[in-house]
Amino acid sequence: MSLPKLALSATLGLGLAAALSAVPASAATPDHSTTQRSAAAAGYTASGEEKADTDAFIKAVMKSALAKQAKAPRGTAAVTVTYDASQAPTFQAQISRSAQIWNSSVSNVKLQAGSNADFSYREGNDPRGSYASTDGHGSGYVFLDYAQNQEYDSTRVTAHETGHVLGLPDHYEGPCSELMSGGGPGPSCTNSQPDQAEISRVNQLWANGLAKLEKQLAKSH
Repeated sequence: MSLPKLALSATLGLGLAAALSAVPASAATPDHSTTQRSAAAAGYTASGEEKADTDAFIKAVMKSALAKQAKAPRGTAAVTVTYDASQAPTFQAQISRSAQIWNSSVSNVKLQAGSNADFSYREGNDPRGSYASTDGHGSGYVFLDYAQNQEYDSTRVTAHETGHVLGLPDHYEGPCSELMSGGGPGPSCTNSQPDQAEISRVNQLWANGLAKLEKQLAKSH
């Protein structure tokens, strides 16, 4: 089922940082009203990233990861993308599980928790729900909304947003078997695994990124 996108999607990017109203990390079991949950659910279904915003995000993360890859031993097969989950303590398990899901699915890029991160996870309340964003200066983040993660399967939400980090756009019209269909199939969909087409696309994106880096390195020697 496809719902019309909300106009706010055009504000994604720099404007989002100013709009956040994060709840302190101590709010591990927040109490949300039905109205809050409904707003976040609508956001997950209809207000996701426009292609330009998704492209900016993947480019920012890839640029950061590839710059560090250039300093790694030559011949390293996969690009390592490092994330910082310290600002999303409520979702530690879901973030770890999402990394495991993607790492077991794709071969050209690997997610790893650590310092000097390429992107971070954040948590809080936002009526627009969860999203992935870049600040335009090479630093990206995934925002996880409390209410939305109560309405929908939290691992699916987190893995879906992590899919944006790896370069995938939303496809709300898709079936539950597509991770990037997000909230399109409804809250009953709990699939947190990317399908074969999504896996192939991520591998292609990161293989191309690595190929470009290798060409740059070859020119510099």
